[in-house]
Amino acid sequence: MKHSFIVLVTASLVLFSCDNADKIPEVSNIKLNLTTDRFEKKLFDTTAASFTVYLQQLQNGAPAFTGYYLNEILNADPKWPADSTARYVNGFVKAYRSVYDSAEKLFRDFSKYENEIKHGLQFVKHYFPNYKLPEKIITYIGPADGYGDILLSGESLIIGLQHHLGKNFSLYKTDMVQQIYPEYISNRFQPGYIIVNCMKNIVNDIAAPKETDKPLINQLVEKGKQLYLLNKFLPTTEEYKLIGYKPAQLKDCYDHEAVIWDLFVKNSLLQTTDKNIIKTYLDEGPKTQELGEGAPGNVGSFTGWQIVKKYMRNNAAITLQELIALDNETLFQAAKYKP
Repeated sequence: MKHSFIVLVTASLVLFSCDNADKIPEVSNIKLNLTTDRFEKKLFDTTAASFTVYLQQLQNGAPAFTGYYLNEILNADPKWPADSTARYVNGFVKAYRSVYDSAEKLFRDFSKYENEIKHGLQFVKHYFPNYKLPEKIITYIGPADGYGDILLSGESLIIGLQHHLGKNFSLYKTDMVQQIYPEYISNRFQPGYIIVNCMKNIVNDIAAPKETDKPLINQLVEKGKQLYLLNKFLPTTEEYKLIGYKPAQLKDCYDHEAVIWDLFVKNSLLQTTDKNIIKTYLDEGPKTQELGEGAPGNVGSFTGWQIVKKYMRNNAAITLQELIALDNETLFQAAKYKP
């Protein structure tokens, strides 16, 4: 079944971040310990005569992350001799000098982003007082066509600055990068998404997916719960950033909310367990074919978000912990969602 899904662009776009507007708790008095380690500065700013010796110094100073960086991010073989690893890493440093220089212009003072992350973590602590928060931010520069997501590891949030240099950064337009990160993804390679990506990691840690073998409706609701938490941790961030859309795409989803829901209902998709069908509606993509050229991918997460919002509007006393624990099918039935 095909539906017309025309992109409507107006002079003033509604960005739909008002659900939390009158419910934002005061969290500034919540005390946190958070420090930032600029690993890329250490790696790229060395003037040591011997790179082999300097790498050893890095490993002595931060053994856990340095080892992870060399082996997992740069793909250096841990079986290599020290001098071979040093030559390999030095080659990367020389090749990515211009990327580092661009990152330095944008992030010489990282305090703005540290403060944004700290504020988000204060909301996490408010809603989940027993959750073990990260205490360190580690920034680095890695290959632009390699692993690029922000990582939550132990007590650290690890941020690859090479994927936050602005959507028009020339390296992102190369075939090498576009093969891994097509434009609908690299459009989000901007500084403003650092906080969103950090908080997504926290959400995934608190509410890790459990319904991967369940019917589509269960997985829609689970995605909706995650977006609802993300919105609570970042209550003043525009909704389009939380779901990864362009502003006009989110507006169009709201304008065509009933059309999207009809796609699931009239094609009897809600109870499907077919993984390929589920991926069509829950994975990122440039569009949703069945809805037309203007429809973004991942419309299932959008719908799940609206279901959870509907449930929470009618059950305001439910805590976020109770929301996460609530059976997804039970939530869906209780929400009585019908746009």
